[in-house]
Amino acid sequence: MTRDAGPPATGAAEVQVLVGFLDYLRAAVAAKAEGVPEPQVRSPGVASGTNLLGLVKHLTHVEAHWLLGVAVTNWPATFRPKPAETAEEILAAYRATTARANAVIAGWDDLGAPGPRRASRRWTLTHLVEETARHAGHADILRELTDGTTGR
Repeated sequence: MTRDAGPPATGAAEVQVLVGFLDYLRAAVAAKAEGVPEPQVRSPGVASGTNLLGLVKHLTHVEAHWLLGVAVTNWPATFRPKPAETAEEILAAYRATTARANAVIAGWDDLGAPGPRRASRRWTLTHLVEETARHAGHADILRELTDGTTGR
């Protein structure tokens, strides 16, 4: 039996705690989609059509929207990978987007100031933690349904 990963170690500052948990959740989501072969990585695990690759693609758009100021006009479409998009490309785009997002966050000195979407930076980071955690839970279930893999 594999021991499940505990919460991340972070610095004491508020931004370090929030980004530490966000990075921990980002890694968990990506890990759930890594190594899953086609077509299972994009096969719906539930009636709504939710699939592992779609969750990663959606979270890429979430990060770009909230932290990089990219407009999203069709949120439902962010859950649907295109047939030509590979798992490797979607995972690489997620990692590149989160790295750019972390670079933006690293320049923040006041979490009470507005972020790219006018909500406070504190609210934005908290929202991203809850959004990513929610979808990490979905990914946990989808991966277990796909091949029985459990744990973070």
